[in-house]
Amino acid sequence: MSTAQAETTKIDPAAWRSVWAVLVGALAVIFDTTIVAVALHTLASDLHTSVATIQWVSTGYLLALGVTIPLTGWAQRLLGAKRLWIIALSIFLVGSILSSLAWDAPSLITFRVVQGVGGGVMLPLMSTIVMQAAGGKGIGQIMSVVSLPAVLGPILGPVIGGIILSHLHWSWLFWVNVPFCVVGLVLAAIMLPKDGPVRRAPFDLVGFVLMAPALVALLDGLSNAGKDGGFTRGDVLWPLIIGLVLLAAFVAWALRRKARALVDLMLLRHWPLSSSSLLLLLSGITLYGAMLVLPLYFQQLRGMTPLQAGLLLIPQGVGTFVSRTFAGRLSDRVGARWLAITGFAIVALGTLPYAFAGQHTNEVWLMAALLVRGFGLGIVTVPLMALAFRGLERAEVPDASIISRIATQVGGAFGTAVLAVILEGALKAATSSADAVAAFQGAFWWSVGFAAVGVGLSFLLPGQVKSAAAAPAAAAGSGAAKA
Repeated sequence: MSTAQAETTKIDPAAWRSVWAVLVGALAVIFDTTIVAVALHTLASDLHTSVATIQWVSTGYLLALGVTIPLTGWAQRLLGAKRLWIIALSIFLVGSILSSLAWDAPSLITFRVVQGVGGGVMLPLMSTIVMQAAGGKGIGQIMSVVSLPAVLGPILGPVIGGIILSHLHWSWLFWVNVPFCVVGLVLAAIMLPKDGPVRRAPFDLVGFVLMAPALVALLDGLSNAGKDGGFTRGDVLWPLIIGLVLLAAFVAWALRRKARALVDLMLLRHWPLSSSSLLLLLSGITLYGAMLVLPLYFQQLRGMTPLQAGLLLIPQGVGTFVSRTFAGRLSDRVGARWLAITGFAIVALGTLPYAFAGQHTNEVWLMAALLVRGFGLGIVTVPLMALAFRGLERAEVPDASIISRIATQVGGAFGTAVLAVILEGALKAATSSADAVAAFQGAFWWSVGFAAVGVGLSFLLPGQVKSAAAAPAAAAGSGAAKA
């Protein structure tokens, strides 16, 4: 590497302090989502309610995220990044404690919404804080660390949840967040750069009234798609139609207001951001869609417990852990295009054995396939997340964080919904164990297909992108206003 190239990737130690400060708190948010997902039947039984009602423990959290994610950029301009992070993490901490003390289903659902409000701010704000601290240098290396909770959460969360449900009361699903939150608050208070004074930040009320309900409707509709009737259900079809109409209205409104919009969609003219957001949406489909089917394959088809299924998924997390570091470094050197192409191809290769797997397929072979699949996921995720911020000015980072987070969130919801509908429809038509095997194999073929589409679309990604000359601005306050 040339001296000039080394300078562009040399990371300020202060940036690493910001990374570690936010990473600890973010672990609680990411793992909480996937830990709770495996506990719905236990919660329904212990709280004496139906699974349909207790499903709102997850749905309410998801919808709260949809409401608060668009507000993050405006709130940061008003309060500053450090203040907002501490407030959001404190809200998540309070929601976690209250959830652990819930006495019935309605109280638990309400407290999960409180958690979602805090988490919805934290997810995009985490990316904003570390990218602004990096000042355009070593983005891939930093993102390889920051993305670790996002890629490991769906894999390790079910294992942690299974262990808790096997040996402890369900309330520990939420108490486990408390140490992360407390340590995260201390680190944030000490290590995040000080904010400037609280400042006026005009609020785009019309944009919020359009965008927040649009995301809520889309996420709500997609979350119902796995039930009988799939996408033809009224509680799926109408929310999706309403969400798309509101989203189209927001796009029209935002393009008129430009930088004064709640989220500046004019940033999508920046090809690295728009192309990476498209591929992040697809990677959300690839990751979360398969993460729905994999545990069900082990539990329903092979008769394993949730904990056993979760333990068998660990190799996927190991593969992701191994690949993320060098993927981040390569991303800084060669760009995202060829890494994404390679990563999606490896994901397809690692998923393919499941498209042929039956009830008695060798578990060692299946775990080896998951190791390969996880390796590919790490290669895909890190460069795409880094690409979204390459070439942007400091003041553009908050809106880019929101756009990329929404793409990932909607992609995950869509992937889960599509594969749930495909699998549910095939299982309902199954009349024998052979038909059930074919149902799962068909769902995995769809997952392979999504990864193959990712290979093709990755050719649209730009090559190496020069970072914006934003390094001098890294010393500026994190509450910098939009231009």
